Amino acid sequence: MTLMDERICSLFKRRWQQTLTYWSAFFSFGLCIAFLGPTVLDLRCQTQSTLQQITWVFFSQQFFLLVGSSLGGLFKRTLSSSLIALFCCTLIISFVFAIIPLCNHVLLLSVAMAIAGLAMGVIDTIANLQLVKLYQKDSAIFLQALHFFIGLGALVSPLVADPFLAEDSCVLGANWTANSPSSSDLQHLRNSMAGHGAVIGNISQYPLHTEGLVITRVSYAFWIMALINLPVPAAVLTLMYHERLLSCSRNNPLLIDRDSLSSTSPTSDSGQGHGSWIGCFNPAKLRGRPASFFILHALGGAILFITDGIIGSYAGFVYTYAVSPPLLMGHKTAGCLDSTFWASITIGRLAFIYLSYRYTAPRLLTFSLVGVILVQCLLLIFYTSCVFLFIGTCVLGLCISSVFPSMLAFTEDILDYKGCVTTVLVTSASTGEMVLQLLVGSVIQSQGSYSFLLCCTISSFIGFCLFLLLLYVQHSHRNCHTESSQNTELKEKPKTGGS
Repeated sequence: MTLMDERICSLFKRRWQQTLTYWSAFFSFGLCIAFLGPTVLDLRCQTQSTLQQITWVFFSQQFFLLVGSSLGGLFKRTLSSSLIALFCCTLIISFVFAIIPLCNHVLLLSVAMAIAGLAMGVIDTIANLQLVKLYQKDSAIFLQALHFFIGLGALVSPLVADPFLAEDSCVLGANWTANSPSSSDLQHLRNSMAGHGAVIGNISQYPLHTEGLVITRVSYAFWIMALINLPVPAAVLTLMYHERLLSCSRNNPLLIDRDSLSSTSPTSDSGQGHGSWIGCFNPAKLRGRPASFFILHALGGAILFITDGIIGSYAGFVYTYAVSPPLLMGHKTAGCLDSTFWASITIGRLAFIYLSYRYTAPRLLTFSLVGVILVQCLLLIFYTSCVFLFIGTCVLGLCISSVFPSMLAFTEDILDYKGCVTTVLVTSASTGEMVLQLLVGSVIQSQGSYSFLLCCTISSFIGFCLFLLLLYVQHSHRNCHTESSQNTELKEKPKTGGS
């Protein structure tokens, strides 16, 4: 274990600047993904739009995050293009934070959030890609840390926004005193919309004015977040300077840091390695691949589609489930569930940084997925207990926190870091978070709040079954790869003997 510690520390010391830069970029990602839910009512006042209109802002961000995740692989060919894209995207996030207070129409706000979502998707893919390329077989530890920084940013963002949120109606109409919702009603609306705009139930009963005097201080929150985020593009710029990417001189040394390629093959950036969706379907690359190669991509993507979908669905609807019968939890108490869930995910990722080099990725994934199933089943059994809902929310966050980084490291290892795994998995996870949330929301509307837990439990079982299938296909793929290597050696032996 001491030797392992020394080796990991040695790797980190040689690549600390690149690693910290990618981690900070994920902090920027988390900062941007979590602010919209708490601030959406103030943004509704700012744009003087209806509740139904403002929910399109959530869709705009989520959809373009998916697009950005798909396009992120286009910047993988060189470290230069990756860092330039990362610098632009992190700077765009600060820029979007700064201009949000100037968006006085819901369409302008949707465009701003679409740009932010695109930048977030590119950051998601590039940071995962580059860390996997840097550390390869040792990437699990550093991927766990990378995803910890999403949670850290997601925790900071609401804390910054909270002091500037309006406690009462932020649009003062002529008859606002008689008809405006109370601060408790506004808190209920805010909590209902906190999960990426997953609004269900009859919330239209609250009269929200669109015409009148707008009084909101939320602009200060966005400007503070823009300043908090500025060190991130500065860190990327510093890394570009360190890598000698800022000079136009042709006499420069290699544009790619020697350490960053020390563990990769010479052709890792020549199109044979990680790629975008376009590169994934290149016939020249796919020719001669066994069927297991494609099945592994599909299974890895499907597992993350489900698990990230569970995260999005649980965060989106746990509040609505808590305030509905039979629990009928108070608005303030139920509002803590979403924060508790994200806090437990962040703590879980911090703990799994240590666990990921004590145990293999398959063991961690087995523990996590079985834990998710057990917690979901217990939540179904004790569905009338408010106390157990909090306990289950904590344990669920801890268990599910490591699935994405562990699955990414495991699948990349199976395929020897030569495929489009990262782009496929990141895009699948983003798709699952958006699509499953919509599906679960529609089921809850038609079948009631209890179906929320049932949907998540069924999804957990499907995810675990897919993981067992992944292990079986991995075994077959390894055998196939070993046989092909042995056949190649047998064919080459006469040639070497004759020479």
